[in-house]
Amino acid sequence: MKGKTALFLKLFGGPLFFSIVWTYENVALHKIAWQKYPLGDNELSALLAIDGRKANLSHWGGQCVASRYGRTAEWRVDLKGLYSIQHIVILYVQYQPVWDKDDFNTAYLLGFSIYISNTTNKDDGVLCFRDNNYTRATIPNPVNITCPYHGQYVIYYNNRTHPPFPDEYSKDAYNDLCEVEVYGCPSLGFYGENCSIPCPQNCLKGLCHIVQGTCLGCQKGYKGDACYKECPVGLYGETCKELCSPNCKESGVCDISTGHCAGGCQAGWTQPKCDSKCPVGLYGETCKELCSSYCKEPGVCDMSTGHCAGGCQAGWTQPKCDSKCLDGLYGNGCQGNCSTTCVVSGRCDSMTGQCIGGCQIGWKQPKCDAMCNNGTFGQDCTEQCGECLRNEQCHHVNGSCVNGCNPGYHGMKCTEDCNQNYNILKRLIRNTKDISQRTMVHYTLFEKQHRVAPSTSQAASYLPDVIESPVSAILNLTINNTCHLNGS
Repeated sequence: MKGKTALFLKLFGGPLFFSIVWTYENVALHKIAWQKYPLGDNELSALLAIDGRKANLSHWGGQCVASRYGRTAEWRVDLKGLYSIQHIVILYVQYQPVWDKDDFNTAYLLGFSIYISNTTNKDDGVLCFRDNNYTRATIPNPVNITCPYHGQYVIYYNNRTHPPFPDEYSKDAYNDLCEVEVYGCPSLGFYGENCSIPCPQNCLKGLCHIVQGTCLGCQKGYKGDACYKECPVGLYGETCKELCSPNCKESGVCDISTGHCAGGCQAGWTQPKCDSKCPVGLYGETCKELCSSYCKEPGVCDMSTGHCAGGCQAGWTQPKCDSKCLDGLYGNGCQGNCSTTCVVSGRCDSMTGQCIGGCQIGWKQPKCDAMCNNGTFGQDCTEQCGECLRNEQCHHVNGSCVNGCNPGYHGMKCTEDCNQNYNILKRLIRNTKDISQRTMVHYTLFEKQHRVAPSTSQAASYLPDVIESPVSAILNLTINNTCHLNGS
């Protein structure tokens, strides 16, 4: 419902011009109302104060609302939506034709308050007006209250709960309202007397002062009375008080509304505002890279670079511990050199240094960096040395006794028993009837023992002995020659 405030005549030295000025609309008319402590069977309903009727201002005229006496009085109207309000008019019950200090109700109206709220709780809203100055002689009826705010509920409130009160105040409070009119724009986002001017586009929720058009708050990213100014570089949000993250890809540059880093984050920070570090175990841009499980502390690395701060587990290389040691190297920091006596020289496990495929002959597992010892030789040191002189270690590869054999043994490895050879020779010589053949046996044994043929003098010296001696003498001579190096 719109009302005309005036009909003006303008005379400009000629014909008359008529100008119609439209006021704000009563947005409370025929909406929903409620009051505290209804009177009787609610015959004087809260709805009577918003029905548009105000010809009869008497208590029982059927056009005004009343409540029971009490310490508090409260009435409200639900506008059924958010409205931009300019002013509120309150028309009180009048017992006399003329409203003055002698009217009974003036004492009950004194001290009232008006709130605008988005909930049914007045304390959630804005206090538009509280009477602290009126007297019974000065309080007007109707009362016109300017209240340029936005809200869904308009609440009338009065109380007598905290005495003492001024002398003219009544002892009790109650509602005696004939009409409450709430004037404003019927649609949000407009201002001016005819509600035809759009609010500035960056006003918060599209709301502006119903008269001046200034924003009642700005959308995020804007500031100023009309919210035309964008936040300066490095700032964002409501009133431009939030700082863009220095961890944006372009440090300190972000969306003025959300604070999101448009170009993404520097390595080690998470979208959208780049104000949170990568979760443990992740690193890099967008925090999608996995820290290496071969860091000293598995899965823990620098959120920006992925470098394992505590170093790598054995067998892996810095800085990210995502590459094995180069061939030929192993261990912590890949500082160990694989043994050249691995089966494949210099090829070993990157973590332990153990030779892959085993060792070359004469070397011990696992790293093949030690020769066979403790009386062993050969592949994996599984063979036992013979009776080397003074029980010395034999050659680690072929098992030969470098310094000869213990008494009673002969051969390269000192594994041949002289007594055993004696029995063999005895059988051999006994089965050889020809003296020259016997001599050849002895000659051959000498050659094998000494690795050279006997000299002419040695061969000549053997022959008479062989010819003239019986078989036992020949055997003694032969054994003496085959084991003489062993001291037998």
